[in-house]
Amino acid sequence: MQTITTTEDLAAFCQRAAKHPYVTVDTEFLRERTYYSKLCLIQLAHPGEDGPDGGEGSAVLVDPLVEGLDLAPLYDLFRDPGVVKVFHAARQDLEIFQVEADLIPAPLFDTQVAAMVCGFGEQAGYETLVRKIARAEIDKSSRFTDWSRRPLSEAQKSYALADVTHLRVIYEWLAAQLKKTGRARWVAEEMAVLNDPATYRVDPAQAWQRVKTRSNSPKFIAALRELAQFREAYAQERDVPRSRVFKDDALVELASTRPANEKDLGRSRLLLRDARKGEIAEGILAAVDRAARLPADRMPRAEKPRDQLQVNPALADLLRVLLKARSEAEGVAPKLIASSADLDALAAGEREVHALYGWRREVFGEQALALCEGRVGLAARGAQVVTVDL
Repeated sequence: MQTITTTEDLAAFCQRAAKHPYVTVDTEFLRERTYYSKLCLIQLAHPGEDGPDGGEGSAVLVDPLVEGLDLAPLYDLFRDPGVVKVFHAARQDLEIFQVEADLIPAPLFDTQVAAMVCGFGEQAGYETLVRKIARAEIDKSSRFTDWSRRPLSEAQKSYALADVTHLRVIYEWLAAQLKKTGRARWVAEEMAVLNDPATYRVDPAQAWQRVKTRSNSPKFIAALRELAQFREAYAQERDVPRSRVFKDDALVELASTRPANEKDLGRSRLLLRDARKGEIAEGILAAVDRAARLPADRMPRAEKPRDQLQVNPALADLLRVLLKARSEAEGVAPKLIASSADLDALAAGEREVHALYGWRREVFGEQALALCEGRVGLAARGAQVVTVDL
């Protein structure tokens, strides 16, 4: 196993990889103590045989923690339009490169997304694909490794490298299946979110929308928004987890009680001790004050919760039957086509629904709309459920 520790060796590997149609990529990172992921290891492989003693093998480890190693050759490879960059469950890996280098590898292929399209279930795990496609097993003994510690053992290196060596077989099999079924376009549509840099940026002003709450009170939402914005900006600037500032349950409590001074903060049941004084306390009180000063016409409004929609329960049940029939006919996991919330929204008359766009509309959305509008009904034909014109 070759571990690359110099820029020259990385450049040499990337030059070899650029001669191939694809390269498989994975990363190991830590995020427990920081806001942004700390990149600890990069695994790369291109088609070909692995050298018995490292040498010019087709699979390597790259150690980004080595002082003086410049990842520029890798980023150049990531920009090469002639080489497909293959990941599994790519989102967290891509976030690292977007933050580190303002770069999203392209063209991009995510085997988890492709596996879902090819009938492997809602979220096909890498281990499952290795077993079912590559006909191999993964040694899971190094799964909980602290990847920032050095030196890495041979077992840890083998575990890490397996994340890209088996991926070659998986990618080639899935790519062939997509070509056979004509569903490559489906995967391309799913890649649009991963290819969008905005996917990996958290705007502090929008952070409140990620907090689960049942209250729709404008004053509560205003305080929640300002507090969440302060927490996100504070965490980003200091590269600490947002939970280290204060957790979601404390955020909701603060938005409800809206403390006016440090004495009020001291009464909080959920606020961490360090957050009751100093910069965090000042930030909390300033955020609450900003919310209180907002005029009525600038108060934020929460979206209407799905459980308050006027859902037609009979229609929702029919949509679930239709979804099951269509997912079985297409060999695609139902939740990949439409979520339960999507079905309830359709049954409540909503039309800004994910299932009504792109390939989902073709395989389910058009028939779902026809069912909602009374243009078709459902009928049983043997073991199958089909739509019939009305």
